Amino acid sequence: MADLNTTELAARLSVSKARISQYVAEGKLAGCYTGDGRARRFDLAKVADALGKRLDLGQMTGNGLSTRRAIRDIGEGSPTPAAPQPRDGSELPYRDPDRLELATIQIKEEEARRRRRDNERDEGRWVLAEEVQRHTARAVSREIGQFETVIRDAARAVADRFGVDFREVRKVMMDEWRRHRGNRRDELREEAAGVGMSEAEAAANV
Repeated sequence: MADLNTTELAARLSVSKARISQYVAEGKLAGCYTGDGRARRFDLAKVADALGKRLDLGQMTGNGLSTRRAIRDIGEGSPTPAAPQPRDGSELPYRDPDRLELATIQIKEEEARRRRRDNERDEGRWVLAEEVQRHTARAVSREIGQFETVIRDAARAVADRFGVDFREVRKVMMDEWRRHRGNRRDELREEAAGVGMSEAEAAANV
């Protein structure tokens, strides 16, 4: 019998449709069905044989035990259990039998991306953004400190050469320097906000 859909097969084996989809995703029912998605049809004899050979210790309890009983009943020609119906006679809510398969694929893709990121990090292609920011902030602070020392020395030289007050000269120079820093900070923030991902970053899809 090779014309059972997911719902019918689940009823024959006394398991949920999600369990059937899990078997498919894990490859336990390879060669036991034709078609894909909602058009997939299972061969009951092949499914029974595949599950009978591949059930592990964890599956031999709970739903696994029910599966063994269902497989034994299949060999004895037991009738197909009727699908459950709601008490009020309304239609059952629609469920996609491939939903678990899709979730499994998404999980595997995310795991592959995570492993790729880990490998590239180990190869030195990736660094922690926080660490880069910390090193950059320290380097910029050192440069600013050195430049302010230059301003102070320049103010002293101007005061000595022209006979003016050192503190006044230094204040004028520092005020101009701080104004310049503020303007540049705003410009750089606007520039950074408009920067998108490079082609290499987009291709990496991390």
